[in-house]
Amino acid sequence: MDTEHRSGRLTPVSILHYVRLTYRSILFFTALVLYILGRIRHDDLMTHALEKRPAIVLVIWGVFVIEMILRFFPFRLESPGSQKQFAKNYIRSGSTDIQIPDNNATMLIALIWISFNMIFWLLYTAGLFDDGIMLLLCCFYSICDMICILFFCPFQSWFMKNKCCSSCRMYNWDYAMIFTPLAFVRSPYALSLLVLSLALLFRWEITFYRHPERFSEKTNKYLSCDRCTEKLCAHKKQLRSLWKKVAAFTAERTRFLKGM
Repeated sequence: MDTEHRSGRLTPVSILHYVRLTYRSILFFTALVLYILGRIRHDDLMTHALEKRPAIVLVIWGVFVIEMILRFFPFRLESPGSQKQFAKNYIRSGSTDIQIPDNNATMLIALIWISFNMIFWLLYTAGLFDDGIMLLLCCFYSICDMICILFFCPFQSWFMKNKCCSSCRMYNWDYAMIFTPLAFVRSPYALSLLVLSLALLFRWEITFYRHPERFSEKTNKYLSCDRCTEKLCAHKKQLRSLWKKVAAFTAERTRFLKGM
């Protein structure tokens, strides 16, 4: 195990994850403030602001479009989880035993996700939700996406049971899941984001069924721990250790205060 892995220092790939978490959070809270102010003033302030300052929507749209376009090509600052689909990242292990962590769980996750978002679609078609709320949902999902990578992923823990992001069966589903709320929003920007995210998803699935050996730790040495460029496992262990210390300190302080 290398020194970087033992120390838990963030790699460039992991740093990029935090950068994305930061600007996606800024994007969400900016949109949320605009939406709330608009509601207070009985005006669609978010839409008004975008119409008066088209550069805002172009920047938001451009950031996600660039992120998605980069996923179509090998990129060293992306997670191995998304990069394993490419032929150049396939390193033969010599084994022919293809093992994918609970591939059937992906269909269950898809059904749960679609069913969950049907609630918002029904509220939208009923006129109870507007375009602003659907955009806020997308921004919120984009933050959740980074939380899943950096801190805790319910899909990994409860359904897939995969070792880490590198071996994730559905890594490139992220943008399609983020932009699911845009399915009924009538806007060229929304449509282009949704179409591009679905193109990423379809390309991923086609590659998986044509070259499953690229997605298995048993057959692709690129997914081995010693070749990982993310090293989030050490980072998450540090966070869990810190959380345990905080919990222990809080419990101790609580007992002390109760005994006073």
